[in-house]
Amino acid sequence: METVERALSLYGAPVYVRKQIVHNAHVVRELEERGAIFVEDEADVPRGATLVLSAHGVAPSVYERSAERRLHTIDATCPLVTKVHVQARRYAAEGNRIVLIGHAGHEEVVGTMGEAPDATVLVQTVEEAEALDLPADAPVAYITQDETAEIIDVLKRRFPHIRGPQREDICYATSNRQWAVKELLGEVDLLLVIGSRNSSNSNRLVEVARAAGVPAQLIDDETDIDPRWLDQVETVGVTSGASAPERLVERVCDWFRAYGVPEITPFASVYEDVVFRLPVELRRAETPAA
Repeated sequence: METVERALSLYGAPVYVRKQIVHNAHVVRELEERGAIFVEDEADVPRGATLVLSAHGVAPSVYERSAERRLHTIDATCPLVTKVHVQARRYAAEGNRIVLIGHAGHEEVVGTMGEAPDATVLVQTVEEAEALDLPADAPVAYITQDETAEIIDVLKRRFPHIRGPQREDICYATSNRQWAVKELLGEVDLLLVIGSRNSSNSNRLVEVARAAGVPAQLIDDETDIDPRWLDQVETVGVTSGASAPERLVERVCDWFRAYGVPEITPFASVYEDVVFRLPVELRRAETPAA
């Protein structure tokens, strides 16, 4: 988000963004109001214009086509996604069959599969992991879009020598939210997850709750709340996807206060001190020439 804002300040509008910079409708609308133009493909960007690549990463072919169009490309790929891409290339170079755990069609999955398309197979569910058919003599490794312990457990049982990423290479924001939700579920009758429909990690939080037998709803903001959900509900849990701004959480809490809820308390907090640097293209542009 800050990358797009800085690019608009440096180069002026319009700045083009490939796909959504993050999967949150509120964030996208606000950046559009400031002059960002979101496009589906680099081919939709005028030659020579400024293009920001989203946090979800892209396949190598996108960089090549952007260069052919002489686009001023700013790579806002999350460094943790870049780690996954590096792992995919390394595993493929070492002769591994790669199992990618994620959601078909998601930009992060498309970009990661583009790193080693001939060596990678996508698995989305526990059932697909159980049915996975790989050559018996081939070394196997897995990489993952987010925290998916159930699927990983199946893969480790079926392929005892499978290799995988270090835990710290999995998105901390996603892992922390899933951990907190699992801890919360024993205390609530309903879980509300603030996030957009195309947010993979937000949908995963809903899935985690429903798998544990707790009703859960995905909402963009407080206007999506249906009071009928609260019938015979004593305690509601509220969480958010990794891309949802904190102000949306506050707005949902304000909705409950207006509804007459007397007590709203934090359930758990995780200290997150991870800071990523802005893309090198921006840092260079903002550094005065000597």
